[in-house]
Amino acid sequence: MNNSLAFNHDTLPQKVMFGYGRSSAFLKQEVERRGSAKVMVIAGEREMSIAHKVASEIEVAIWHDEVVMHVPIEVAERARAVATDNEIDLLVCVGGGSTTGLAKAIAMTIALPIVAIPTTYAGSEATNVWGLTEAARKTTGVDLKVLPETVIYDSELTMSLPVDMSVASGLNGLAHCIDSLWGPNADPINAALAAEGIRALNQGLPKIVADPHSIEGRDEALYGAYLAAVSFASAGSGLHHKICHTLGGTFNLPHAQTHATVLPYVLAFNAGDAPEAERRAATAFGTDTALEGLQRLRLAVNAPKRLSDYGFEASGIAEAVDITLEKVPANNPRPVTRENLSRLLEAALNGEDPAVLSAVLSN
Repeated sequence: MNNSLAFNHDTLPQKVMFGYGRSSAFLKQEVERRGSAKVMVIAGEREMSIAHKVASEIEVAIWHDEVVMHVPIEVAERARAVATDNEIDLLVCVGGGSTTGLAKAIAMTIALPIVAIPTTYAGSEATNVWGLTEAARKTTGVDLKVLPETVIYDSELTMSLPVDMSVASGLNGLAHCIDSLWGPNADPINAALAAEGIRALNQGLPKIVADPHSIEGRDEALYGAYLAAVSFASAGSGLHHKICHTLGGTFNLPHAQTHATVLPYVLAFNAGDAPEAERRAATAFGTDTALEGLQRLRLAVNAPKRLSDYGFEASGIAEAVDITLEKVPANNPRPVTRENLSRLLEAALNGEDPAVLSAVLSN
């Protein structure tokens, strides 16, 4: 029997520039290299002061600040009109996943290049995944047109991110790692990237909690978030992301906090049926089991604990299950049924110990 290694792996074409305090210089280099004449800078109101600092060395044609979580389609359409009417030739997005998502929505229809400058650990900047919300339904897809051509990572820009948001955003990045281990296109390259992402985030996030201005902690978290996103972009969206997209798009739950809350429940759900993925994650955490490592980290950083804290109610479980079941990847390690998915969401709603799920959810 032939036991040789065999796999297919897709690598996305993207330039990455990483350096503390160097975002303005990096952006100037990119604009000059491209010869861009009409730049549109996208940043939410809270990030606009950061955007002005980052873009201080370039000419900006349009500043656009209408950024809304989960990218409602009407918001995307208005932003596209602004870009078209002003003959924009380069999009620069400064902010988190919603900001990057809006730039992607523009690029998807009018094919503009993007330079992404993240201020969180969400990771959208390193993927070719887009998401739009219409009529309380979030739709996601994959298109190379939306992949930012250049990403500029500068941990100085994350220093003002509050600790609680840093934790939630970092755990969102960690969710990319975990989902990559059993995503539809999981392979050894993705697994290696995901494991290093877990290690870096596991090291960085506690340092940020201990000292929000720790350059080392911010660098590690940003590096880990990038690796997480790269692995996720190749491996594809697994069960965790399908659940969270439903909770965000239909129930308008906050993106990062939802990921941070749901992650241990999906890990407990799948780990027993994915021994190799579980082993890799546990090794990256430096613990006997992956769930032990994740829960130790969550305790250390005071992670979000229950979906009820963000407005989700038991009455929404049935609808959430209906929507999620339509999207569950066929290769999920454990078969997903209405009963066990309902139990998972019930546990996440109430903040139960995720460990109970590994024994209960065997349907």
